[in-house]
Amino acid sequence: MAVIVKYIVVRNGEEKMTFATKKEADAYDKMLDIADNLFEFLEGSKIKFSEDQLEDISLFIAENSETVIPILRGVKPKKKETKKPEQKESVPKKVKAQKN
Repeated sequence: MAVIVKYIVVRNGEEKMTFATKKEADAYDKMLDIADNLFEFLEGSKIKFSEDQLEDISLFIAENSETVIPILRGVKPKKKETKKPEQKESVPKKVKAQKN
């Protein structure tokens, strides 16, 4: 018989997510705390959002806090790098001729 330890994040009596490590569960729980705080902050603003929009925006900002925090401190965001398809190495004609 195997023993499996699971860490379950529960909010308002509802299971949100299950993790294999306590560290992952704590990080997710902290992210949900941040999202809750952002929800309340945005709800009190003059801009009117629907509840679904408030949830989506709050979760998005909380999930991307590592990127958002420097932006709020005035640091210009880094552009996401897109990987270019690898190009085949071109061999000069002289080298091709020498190989044959």
